Amino acid sequence: MLLEICANSIQSALNADAAGADRIELCSELSVGGITPSLGLVENVIRSVAIPVFVLVRPRSGDFCYSPEEFEIMKRDIDLFKGAGCSGIVSGVLQENHRIDVARTQELISLSAPLPFTFHRAFDCVPNPMTALEQLIGLGVHRILSSGSAATAEEGMEVLRRLQERAITNLIIMPGGGINPHNAGKFKTAGFREIHSSASALISNQPLKFDFGPLQTRSDIQTIKALKKTLQ
Repeated sequence: MLLEICANSIQSALNADAAGADRIELCSELSVGGITPSLGLVENVIRSVAIPVFVLVRPRSGDFCYSPEEFEIMKRDIDLFKGAGCSGIVSGVLQENHRIDVARTQELISLSAPLPFTFHRAFDCVPNPMTALEQLIGLGVHRILSSGSAATAEEGMEVLRRLQERAITNLIIMPGGGINPHNAGKFKTAGFREIHSSASALISNQPLKFDFGPLQTRSDIQTIKALKKTLQ
């Protein structure tokens, strides 16, 4: 079973590689669900690890309905990350009614080709997951990252199972959200081929004079090793 680690820094990526993860999804700012990392970070990680690096393309936090200017930034980022040698793109666009923006998502998939395209957890905002699944199959998406429309993948297990039954071999349903060494085995037993986890641990830094936002986290080597052991 493949383990993808969501890495938010160069050290997180190095830890994922050292601990035996199979793939990295690289992003910044996990505290807001992840946004597009800098080109410098992407280039550094790709040079530094031996495993595939997929890159998140999400220009800001908040919803997944983007202005024309934001969409142009997304397209440019995909072009830059492909040039940097990444192994896949993670992205997606919704309409204001939270349904899949088919036209814009298709454009991102085409720009990403021949790299695989993962539709990220914007999927968990759609009103009808089965309808959205059919649309993404039609668009040629390679995988969907989802918690089954629930707060965690464990809570959304039943929806994830139904999605997997419908997807068959058309695309990969990759559970993500709250997956840890204690519950990862449930997803292996359920027959999923891949799972996604940040395997994060809080970094103990000296307190700053001013509040600059959430505390820093890092993908933890021991947690990743425990996940891999569970999935063997």
